Amino acid sequence: MTQLAASELRWGILATGGIAHLFTSDLRTAGRTVTAVGSRRSEAAHEFAQKYDIPHAHASYEALVADPDVDIIYVATPHPMHKEVAIMALRAGKHVLVEKPFMLNAAEAEEVRDVAAEQGLLAMEAMWTRYLPHMVRIREIIAAGTLGEIRAVTADHTQKISSDPDHRLNSLELGGGALLDLGIYPISFAWDVLGEPVGIVAAARIGETGADVEVATIMTHANGAISTSISASQSAGPNTAHVIGTEARIEIDRVWYNAVSFRVIAPDGVILEEYSSDIEGRGMQYQALAAERIIAAGKTDSDVLSIDETVAIMETLDEVRELIGVRYPGEH
Repeated sequence: MTQLAASELRWGILATGGIAHLFTSDLRTAGRTVTAVGSRRSEAAHEFAQKYDIPHAHASYEALVADPDVDIIYVATPHPMHKEVAIMALRAGKHVLVEKPFMLNAAEAEEVRDVAAEQGLLAMEAMWTRYLPHMVRIREIIAAGTLGEIRAVTADHTQKISSDPDHRLNSLELGGGALLDLGIYPISFAWDVLGEPVGIVAAARIGETGADVEVATIMTHANGAISTSISASQSAGPNTAHVIGTEARIEIDRVWYNAVSFRVIAPDGVILEEYSSDIEGRGMQYQALAAERIIAAGKTDSDVLSIDETVAIMETLDEVRELIGVRYPGEH
């Protein structure tokens, strides 16, 4: 693997949907180098390239991954396509930052992990929330013991998006459902704070297309700590999160998975710390900067969210889907 300085890394954007626009805008905000974009439609690639002043516009994903002016590719397709295009990019010698959920299931995540290891390249889940400054500070507070023993984590990701059966979120063929698109955030957060769950209970409401539209989870973790989550695609909730310890708690404002404020509060209500986020853009650039630092250091894994943890979180999502009875086409 060629070792490059972080500032030398050249990004390619694979797919041109809404999340690709958000990410590329933040890359530009952070002054990163974007050299190419690829779409299955030539018109879409050229429009995207023109908007963000990208030199190369490719009319196929194959052409993008073959571009010699690209070092790392951001995969922004719907997640049923993640495995195919991520492996294609890795076999072409490109690092990959793959939009969450990383894959459709854990078996696919393992395949991509193994190909990345064979190639000596970075395959990293784009769980951008973990890299935001307020989450970095929250991990510092927890590590310092300020909260005492962590007893509970609560979080929701609930949005009123669409009840249209043809919408991507309601299509099983496109990996739809509230859990994988939205529930990944609170479940990954619980993993981050409490580690692997040792027990999972889940309930859901299944829509007319067979996709889950609301999902609630209760997970037990080491030492009996509990995490709860609610995800929903057809109803908007508070979108807040809390970490509750024996000596203090953290209350994260809405929308907690964005760059927001939080407070550390003692049991008697005294505010021990107030944190206010002040960043440029949405904040998706922090995961990109982390990926660039990892590669520049000659490493192939993130210490914030390792590929093994990504696979294990996919196993948790698989188990939740088993409990609520959601399977995608082609799964056994």
